Amino acid sequence: MVSKQLRWLYLGALALIWGSSFILMKKALIDLTPMQVGALRILISAVFLILIGFKKLFSIKKRHWYYLTLNGLLGTFFPAFLFAFAVDKIDSSIASILNSFTPLNTLIFGTLIFGFSFSKRQAIGILFGLVGTLILILKGAELNPNQDYFYASFILVASIGYALNVNILKKYLYELDAVSIAVANFTLLIIPTFLILWFTGFFETVEVTKTYTRSLLYIFILGIVGTGLAKIIFNRLIQISNPVFSSSVTYLIPIVAITWGILDGEKISFIQFLAGFVIIFGVYLVNKSK
Repeated sequence: MVSKQLRWLYLGALALIWGSSFILMKKALIDLTPMQVGALRILISAVFLILIGFKKLFSIKKRHWYYLTLNGLLGTFFPAFLFAFAVDKIDSSIASILNSFTPLNTLIFGTLIFGFSFSKRQAIGILFGLVGTLILILKGAELNPNQDYFYASFILVASIGYALNVNILKKYLYELDAVSIAVANFTLLIIPTFLILWFTGFFETVEVTKTYTRSLLYIFILGIVGTGLAKIIFNRLIQISNPVFSSSVTYLIPIVAITWGILDGEKISFIQFLAGFVIIFGVYLVNKSK
């Protein structure tokens, strides 16, 4: 009973944190490039996690590092840059909606590659969520005809990475605690992200202006809370539930992201609000099936 209550608590916390991440990216991109936003997000998270859990690295066995590397690349590194480029070209709320394909990809890849089995009710719950997501996308395209939807494909690719990531966590890294996994992931990514910042000229272009400082502040919040802390919560959620339920957080994220989008002047319709309730019902069915 405690685990069931905890997983809902974790799910709600992640929806709030990650749903707010899209508007933070959008604001940070005012003065930073997508490459810099992605790299800074990871680097700041890495420093934060190492400070709170460096000793955890010594408890990780050699056989885990291969999967931790895959986990870091698929679940953190590539998505961070894909999302930054996408949010630079399309509304943050639309990007969050497209991310809702993650649970469907989790079900597909979990069944085809990792040998996980899922019930019919879980599949129905995912389809409900998918229907709600498609409604949100179609209405979003109608309200924002000038959006460059080529970059929407970046989010779909990232969702496949997330799907592979959660299945790897559940099947191969279940022995490790949530903090160990997060610290290891980001430690592996320090050097490549630092090099990206170096070659994109970030250290030469840092300015002490009001808008630039504000962009950096958004990235610090995104890195520490939206990435570092959220990764720990997400890893723990996977351990006490299942891949499909864990990835269903992406069905709740758009509701938070769309709310922020409205406050920032992005357009939203009543139909999209109704689609949000369809999504929530889908998440309920996914949880009820266990």
